Amino acid sequence: MAEKLYPTPHINAVPEDFGKTVLMPGDPLRAKYVAENYLEQAELVNNVRGVQGYTGFYKGVKVSVMASGMGMPSMGIYSYELFNFFGVENIIRIGSAGSMQKRVKVRDVVLGQGACTNSSYANQYELGGTFAPIADFSLLQKASQIATDLGLNYHVGNLLSSDTFYSDTKGGDWAKMGVLAVEMEAAALYMNAARASKKALAICTISDSLVTGEATSSEERQNSFNDMMKLALELAVAAEK
Repeated sequence: MAEKLYPTPHINAVPEDFGKTVLMPGDPLRAKYVAENYLEQAELVNNVRGVQGYTGFYKGVKVSVMASGMGMPSMGIYSYELFNFFGVENIIRIGSAGSMQKRVKVRDVVLGQGACTNSSYANQYELGGTFAPIADFSLLQKASQIATDLGLNYHVGNLLSSDTFYSDTKGGDWAKMGVLAVEMEAAALYMNAARASKKALAICTISDSLVTGEATSSEERQNSFNDMMKLALELAVAAEK
């Protein structure tokens, strides 16, 4: 009999508690919002350390939503356990990001084709070079089509997954290289997915602009990013086909 790897110190559940696709916001309250407003028959399946995870149904498809917390170490733990211990096949990050380009406006959606990073997260793999964390193409392609069908203002390109929220630098060098927006989790998610031979995509709503200074409130970030949530849920359904 295979070794039972659950529950873990961070997820008090069994594999059957999760759908094949998990939506992962950083904020536990955003997970709660998605469950209460979009899922049918939603049940709380994890609340260790207040990191709320719910499973329910969207258009008849079993879908889960669970917070990742902030930063790559936290995302690294939760996505690793979901991929490797709980049988999850797809993780779709639904988070906020700061625009680094004038054309990427507040409340626009960014699909993270790749995730540049200033983190040393990849050092654990002892690759002897630089790993390029990228999204799963099938999820990215489907998400782009769904976003087009929904009429969303969206962009596809590189994110910067940063280890620092308060930084001494303005990120201008990354912007020069065409990076669209900065966030804090996608690179770790993409690397965990690659290592586990699973699928991942980061979908981010622009919450503030490093170019113009425009910003949304924390309440807006928690409750109003509905275009991103709708897109991710439709993608969860499409991923089953």
